Amino acid sequence: MTLQTLADALGVSRTTASNAFNRPDQLNPALRERVLALAAELGYAGPDPAGRALRSGRAGSIGVLLTAQLSYAFGDPAAVSTLRGLAIEAEQVGISLALLPAPLSGGGAAANAVNSALMDACFVYALPEEHPCVERVLERHIPVVVADTPHIAGVPFVTVDDRPGARAAAQHLLDLGHRRLAVASLRLREDDHIGFAEGERRGRATYRVTRERLRGYADAIAAAGLDWDAVPIYEGHPNSRALGAGAIGALLALDPPPTAVLAMSDEIAIGVMEGARAAGLDVPGRLSVVGFDDVPAATPRGLTTIRQPLVDKGRAAGRMLLESIAGGTPADVTLPTELVVRTSTSAG
Repeated sequence: MTLQTLADALGVSRTTASNAFNRPDQLNPALRERVLALAAELGYAGPDPAGRALRSGRAGSIGVLLTAQLSYAFGDPAAVSTLRGLAIEAEQVGISLALLPAPLSGGGAAANAVNSALMDACFVYALPEEHPCVERVLERHIPVVVADTPHIAGVPFVTVDDRPGARAAAQHLLDLGHRRLAVASLRLREDDHIGFAEGERRGRATYRVTRERLRGYADAIAAAGLDWDAVPIYEGHPNSRALGAGAIGALLALDPPPTAVLAMSDEIAIGVMEGARAAGLDVPGRLSVVGFDDVPAATPRGLTTIRQPLVDKGRAAGRMLLESIAGGTPADVTLPTELVVRTSTSAG
């Protein structure tokens, strides 16, 4: 059953039959009801979306390339807030979002999905450098905007000032008198390593956000006359409270253990706090903790953190994509961060 056979059965033109589905305002209501009724009787569901997109030159959607399974993306508060901002801008002009998970374990299936996805533009969110799906997106020659990582020359980019924000987090702990600091980090490289980052791995992060935040911590710690290379860094994935709990377990086994932890996200920080209290440590009496993001769960837990405007970041990306679709060339956007002091930190 095709649109043409439906039109022939009704004795109308193909354009008239098409208008019943695509441009109902162009058709007499009674005639439209006849078309739709016969279509239902014959089992015709309507014009093929892919063909419609080819004819119009527009898919009506923005692809969202995520370096994770969808279930994880919806469970990460920072990702949810960013995508909410993107959706706010897209829905104002009637454009939908097409989510395209691109986990590193996905093999060629994820890249093939990028090739076949119907999208007018693509939002690349937090992928490692040289991820194969990024190359596939760029090969399609559609508008692309990247958030956070990777930073690709000539591709519009939106992020926050990660390095100054991380520096402020470390400086806060140093000002409180802490000298035994540790880092609970997002993963540095696109592998499955979980544990302490040693040797050259510390300086070879392929995720821009991780790299910039580590540099910010190092800036403050080195300026205080401390040895950055002696600061333990525990890394893992995914961004979760379980990662934080595992990190604090390993960090407390050190001799001597840290008196303060710089957590690279709020989810990790909350896991660190929960793990420390489960081990009998008072937070902040025995251990101070600083997060990064300021997700909704941070406030009720009294988490000192670095606030980044997550929804605003998604909205900025949305505006940039819409500008690109319209033929414009959007400028890069860097949003500010802010230290928010609560009750998870105290004097060391």
